[in-house]
Amino acid sequence: MTGHIRIVNDPIDLVPLIITFHNANYKKVYDLLAKSWHTEEELGQETDPDSVSGCLIILEKGNLIEEQWRMPEPGKTPLKEYRTTYSRFRANFQCPMSELGDLLHVSTSNDEDLRSLVDQIEAEVKSGNVSYNDLGRKFGVSPMFIKGVAKRMPHLDVKGQGLVLVEPPK
Repeated sequence: MTGHIRIVNDPIDLVPLIITFHNANYKKVYDLLAKSWHTEEELGQETDPDSVSGCLIILEKGNLIEEQWRMPEPGKTPLKEYRTTYSRFRANFQCPMSELGDLLHVSTSNDEDLRSLVDQIEAEVKSGNVSYNDLGRKFGVSPMFIKGVAKRMPHLDVKGQGLVLVEPPK
């Protein structure tokens, strides 16, 4: 386990952490990665294989894991292996309770209304409306809510003042 400390200066960085620790399968993946290096296949053998890929995407978006290539036996292809980057956590931010509430709601909700909103936000980003301030006004939610949605979804992310579509890792 590494001795690095994850210092969170922006409350939006809590979203990947909350998602990871709110889902029992994701937490198990995280716990395994905290102990040693594992490939995606090895993680799938010890946890729910359907959860591993999604968990790794969330952990990568949150900069919570590192990766390296495992040297294979002769004649076999190298595999990526992962482990957690941080063993400790420190928060250093202040935000309105309403924004913290938005982030907690987005991180833990399974609400169908949220799913519908996510689809609408994704459609807007694909059509070129990428400003999270403009999207917040359009949908009647805070910009922090929009940023939280982007951090939660594997195919969206926050870059600068807007949202971007992210290609899934191969």
